[in-house]
Amino acid sequence: MLGSLFIAILWVSYWWRSSPAIALIGLCVVLFGHAGFLAIEFIASYRVGANDPIPRASMKQYLRAWLAECCVAPRVFSWQQPFRWASFPDRLQADDRRGAVLVHGFVGNRGFWNPWLRELSARGRSFVAVNLEPPFGSIDNYVRTIDDAILRVTRATGRPPLLICHSMGGLAARAWLRDGDGVRVHRIVTIATPHKGTWLARFGRTANGREMRMGGEWLQKIDCDQTSARHVPFTCWHSNSDNIVFPPSVATLAGADNRLIPGRGHVEAAFDERLRRETLALLD
Repeated sequence: MLGSLFIAILWVSYWWRSSPAIALIGLCVVLFGHAGFLAIEFIASYRVGANDPIPRASMKQYLRAWLAECCVAPRVFSWQQPFRWASFPDRLQADDRRGAVLVHGFVGNRGFWNPWLRELSARGRSFVAVNLEPPFGSIDNYVRTIDDAILRVTRATGRPPLLICHSMGGLAARAWLRDGDGVRVHRIVTIATPHKGTWLARFGRTANGREMRMGGEWLQKIDCDQTSARHVPFTCWHSNSDNIVFPPSVATLAGADNRLIPGRGHVEAAFDERLRRETLALLD
């Protein structure tokens, strides 16, 4: 993010005197170029989801989702995660009320959850928001981090915690569940998690990106009874206009409490007021 800012300053400084128009065009490309990439993702989502069992969103919903994602994604990836990731430290107070473990997704960190952590802190709830490292390693590498977070919250509250996971974080929770004891968690909530992979992962070149490919070997191994909604209660939030995890049905699980959040982009979905309200209600 700082590199982009530096490039923008250099570009404008170089071109401003000779050609203000070129200076402004370059500045717009740096500042708003992400909107073009997001548009390509939404177009792919619309086309790929044409024959999915879950009806895709309308063009109006897709347009609204694109505009919202253009605002929400930069706030998360250019502000909350790089500069505000430590704003809300883990809260582990002795309390007999149930706590939460929050697991972010691909190329994220705990700063993704700041609005959630603010609300959990205001409610006086115990929580741990993890950082999944290494960021481009195998999803299996994140199992120990999740196990430790579950243990810490359970020790503080005496109750199995609620797992709240966004995107790839839901797959990391299922990887933990493969070898872990399901009674150690109250419920697993996934938000836009590619349980059956995602079409977009065919372009992934990192270890965890390849593991999210539809029909891939890693997903076949994780798709067993031990990690399914038959073993632990799951709530799976999914959108019919997700620009990263599509077609829409890949974010659902058989036997789970599958809840549609219509007309939301991949990042925006995690900050939907209804979704957060109904998810935090599961603490009780």
